Order: sequence, then C-alpha cells, then structure tokens
Amino acid sequence: ARPMEQAIVADEMARANAPSTVNGLGLSIVGPTIIHHGTPEQKERFLKKILTAAEIWCQLYSEPNAGSDLASLKTRADDKGDYFEINGQKVWTSGGFISDWGLLLARTDPNVPKHQGISCFLINMRQPGVEVRPLKQITGGAEFCEVFFTNARVEKDNVIGQLNQGWQYAQTTLGYERGAGTLNRVTSYMMSLRRLVEVSNHLKHDGHTALEDPLVRQKLGRAYVELEVMRYAGLRILSRLEKGQRPGPESSIAKLYYSEYDKRYHEWVMEILGPYGELIAGQPDELQESDRSGGYGRHGNWAVDFLQSRAPTIYAGTSEIQKNIIGERVLGLPKEVRADRIEIQKQKK
Repeated sequence: ARPMEQAIVADEMARANAPSTVNGLGLSIVGPTIIHHGTPEQKERFLKKILTAAEIWCQLYSEPNAGSDLASLKTRADDKGDYFEINGQKVWTSGGFISDWGLLLARTDPNVPKHQGISCFLINMRQPGVEVRPLKQITGGAEFCEVFFTNARVEKDNVIGQLNQGWQYAQTTLGYERGAGTLNRVTSYMMSLRRLVEVSNHLKHDGHTALEDPLVRQKLGRAYVELEVMRYAGLRILSRLEKGQRPGPESSIAKLYYSEYDKRYHEWVMEILGPYGELIAGQPDELQESDRSGGYGRHGNWAVDFLQSRAPTIYAGTSEIQKNIIGERVLGLPKEVRADRIEIQKQKK
C-alpha cells in the first residue's frame, strides 16, 4: 500500500479506538528499513511475515551507556567465518519479550571512529544466547525489556547492507521512528481532547463546571490549535513519503513537537480534572467509563496516560537530541561542542 493509503487506514483505526497493531515496530520501522536497504532475498524472506504479523519484531539499538549518544554502543559482532557472534546488552527494547526477530546495531570494527564501525543485523530472538528481561514501569506495565546476548549468532545473509555502514541505515530507521504515525497520533489526541471537553462540561469545581473557568477554556483551545499544527507537520512528512523519499530531518521536528505536546497536554489534563485525574481504573471513585480516556496512550484512564507522557521526550532520541538535529541539519547552525572532544583536546595540550 502507498504511504497515503497506510495513513488513511491508521487514521481510521485510531478513530475507532482499535487496539494497537501487534507488530507495530515491524510495520513502521523494520519493514521500511528492509525495503530501502535489504537484499532481494531478505525482502522475500521477511516482508510478508512482517505484514501478516507471523513474525513479531523489535528494535535493538539503545544500551545502558549508549542512548542519546547511540554511536557509543558496545555490543560486539565478531566475524566467525560463516556467521557473526553477538555479545552485549540492549535496553529499553519495546516488546522484546514477544518478539521473534530484532533489528540490531552492533560494533564490527572497534578500530575506526565510532560512527564508522557499526553494522546492522537481523537477529533471531528465539535462539540460545538471547535472554530477555522485562522492565517494570511506574504504570505497573512492562512493555520495555533488557536483552542480553551471550555468543548469539547472526548468519552472514542477515546483514543489512554493507559492513560498518550501519549508522547510515540506522538513520533511515530513526527517521521512520520519529516521524511515523504523526497523523494517527493527531486523531487519537483529538478524540482524547473531545472527551476532556465533555468531562469539563459536567465536572464541578466550587459549584461551577470546569468548562466555565476561562483558564480551562484557554488550555482546551490551545490544545486544539497545537494539534492542528501537528497535523500539518504530519502531512508534510507524508508528502515526502508519497514521493518515494525517506524521512529527512523534518521527522525530528515532528518528534520534538509531539513529545513536548504529549507532556504538556497531560499536565493540562491533570490540572483540569484535579484529584479525579489521579485515580486509576478500578478504584471506587474513578470517573465513569465514558469520562475516561480510552484513546491516546492505549491505557484507558487519564492517570496512566499522564505517567506515560513523561516517556516520549526520552525515547527515539531525547528532545535535546532533536533540537541539535534541527539546529544542525535544518537551520545550518554549527555543531554543539561536545564534552568528550574538549577533554581530548585538553589531553593533547
């Protein structure tokens, strides 16, 4: 399907409050990466099963000491002749405990500058030597995992592109991760906002409904205007994809915008709902089902949505990283001076 057709389907699913796709990362990130950089054999082997969710995928990028500075990753891929042997640790792996395969970044040459010694692999998550440990979150869920590799194997025909060029391929993946789904996010946010307006119309503070408060109306109006800005940013990315182009630095603009909006919007929600906003589903005094958010965030109540809203400014590249990308690649500003480079210069002196 064309990107526009995919966007229409995703928008309608969000409008119907349908459950999230079980293989979301495979469809939105891994599949496009294989399409752009994979071999014909890899496309034949993996794409259909990604589409049908016969095989579930995860992304294996971040490490305990390589998050914002992803190129500092330490996971090794040692050439053993017929295969690569993988040793190391990944963290914050969404859905790792249900995944059959993973898109892995690992270091294949430690003797070159860090961005140049990374390769991209397709790794079987169901083999010996792969240990997955779920991470319990403040919400009570465990959608992220730690993954440990001990002499795990990747066959030579499961290398994406050329060896030591993985950083280039990772930019494709990150572009889709940061920009994908902007339009259906807008739809989900809009549904949540409409429910919030309904709640505000009968939730009373000091004998008056919340909607009668001019400050509440200002917050609701601002939330709507910012959603329209987000919608047009999403259309710009979609237009690029329709032309067969990969997401560019504009995906960082979209990522920064929706991450900060998510946090800001749910802070407004908590301010408007007051003590009701702190209630978790199932508690005696919770708001009625029709008053709670069953939309964006996939969680079914405002309190969990609020807790989840702290995450987007961190995952898929922190807001600070997105600002650096926008400054350097969109505005043409000088690169930020890095502390490690300053230290190296001091040592040379």
